[in-house]
Amino acid sequence: MPITTQDREILRLALPAFGALVAEPLFLIADYAIVGHGLGTTAVGALSVAGTVLSTLVYLCVFLAYGTTASVARQIGAGNHTRAMRSGVDGMWLAFAIGVALIVICWPLAPAMVALFGAAAEQSAEAVTYLRISLLGTPGMLVVLAGTGVLRGMQDTRTPLAVAIGSFALNAVLNAWFVLGLHWGIAGSAWGTVLAQTIGAAVYLRVVVRGARRAGVSLAPGLSGIMQAGTAGLALLIRTVCLRIVLLVATAMATRLGTAELAAHAIATQLWTLLALALDAIAIAGQAITGRSLGAGDTEGTRAATRRMVWWGLWSGVVLALVVVAGRPFFPGIFDADPQVTAELLDVLWVVALFQPVSGIVFVLDGVLIGAGDQRYLAWAGVWTTLAYLPVALVAGDLVVLWLALGVWMIARLITLGGRAYGTRWLVTGG
Repeated sequence: MPITTQDREILRLALPAFGALVAEPLFLIADYAIVGHGLGTTAVGALSVAGTVLSTLVYLCVFLAYGTTASVARQIGAGNHTRAMRSGVDGMWLAFAIGVALIVICWPLAPAMVALFGAAAEQSAEAVTYLRISLLGTPGMLVVLAGTGVLRGMQDTRTPLAVAIGSFALNAVLNAWFVLGLHWGIAGSAWGTVLAQTIGAAVYLRVVVRGARRAGVSLAPGLSGIMQAGTAGLALLIRTVCLRIVLLVATAMATRLGTAELAAHAIATQLWTLLALALDAIAIAGQAITGRSLGAGDTEGTRAATRRMVWWGLWSGVVLALVVVAGRPFFPGIFDADPQVTAELLDVLWVVALFQPVSGIVFVLDGVLIGAGDQRYLAWAGVWTTLAYLPVALVAGDLVVLWLALGVWMIARLITLGGRAYGTRWLVTGG
């Protein structure tokens, strides 16, 4: 099938988005390498515990990017750049307020949060140190999320890619300097992360402030706009919590199955996550394109773009499935898996490959409905699909069945999202 103008627009948005999504895990690997080389195993364990807490907090706040993308893109499509920048400014104020609240709430709770992981005393002490320092960077981290949403809504995914690469490269340099050069210990790694996040946030602030001044928009917080962004964000938060519950239950059930099963599950989950980043890039394009076209009142264009992005999602999933099948004999060796883990992993990878095409369509439809501002439906769909998943997961007697339960979840999402996209209730036009 020939590449159309619409395809070029999808790729223009999706490819830089994919680069930005992949940049973070690659530079996190560098952080682990620096800490492991300079401080040893105990510090790596502490970094893992504190990092898990921080990543969970950020994961739950991803609505700041998604909600802002949808609202800004809709106003851009409607030709109202002033309201677009107003939405962007309010979204960034909301992000800053949530970041400050997380510091106030999580700082005294840091020891209790770390204790949930059952780490040894020395690891726990270092994890608390890392977590408390890193919390100081959460306002910047969340402002980056909101700023990313503003630029995506303005149909710009290249600037977020540049900021992501710059921020994570700076993070790696600062970590190396503070940990290996100045010998600040694990606190040095945390301070490097805080400074990199804050500088990244400053870049987004500069871009948004410049755009707001051009549009004649006040930089003062607008209470009604912040409340509106928070209301939309609450629905997306419910959706995100449902996604997190599915992943947590899967890990808990794998733990009950045995050590080899848990190790194989961890490897398969990492691979699934990497594949999801590729598919999520198309979903980000879907958010931006859908919001803009509905803002312009173009329902037929929205339908056409959705069909084309579903096509891209489907065939991207097929390609990724073939990659998994082709790489299946080699993945266990990459992770130095023992024979029992290898046997479990080889079986599970068939399931991972099987559901990639379904995942491709689901990710696109999820992005399209987020771009349409259909957050309330997505929240309810998240609840119902989680309820469809839990009974199968909780009776899983082996790892393959547990991953088939994840497949049931993906099919349930395909049904709920596909049914909604086929209808017309989400096609709300205008600013």
